[in-house]
Amino acid sequence: MAEAKQYVFSYKEIVEALIKKEGIHEGLWGVVMRFGIQGANIAGQEPNEPVLPVAIVPILEIGIQRVDTTEKAFPGVCDAAVVNPTKP
Repeated sequence: MAEAKQYVFSYKEIVEALIKKEGIHEGLWGVVMRFGIQGANIAGQEPNEPVLPVAIVPILEIGIQRVDTTEKAFPGVCDAAVVNPTKP
């Protein structure tokens, strides 16, 4: 069996894992990302193309945030009471 070189997760899977990691047991939670933006000049694809200005937008952080109940329909929003119920 080949060694796995990549694992990918849906937003919902990320939210579920972080809810459990943080020990959250209530509320609706969704993905939040913080982006940065930088500019640069890069050469075009062909030798005679001019240098072009570009925007570089890295993802600086990824996490979860509590969301309003009206946002439950958005993809990846999870109910912590369902994902990580309090142990009796």
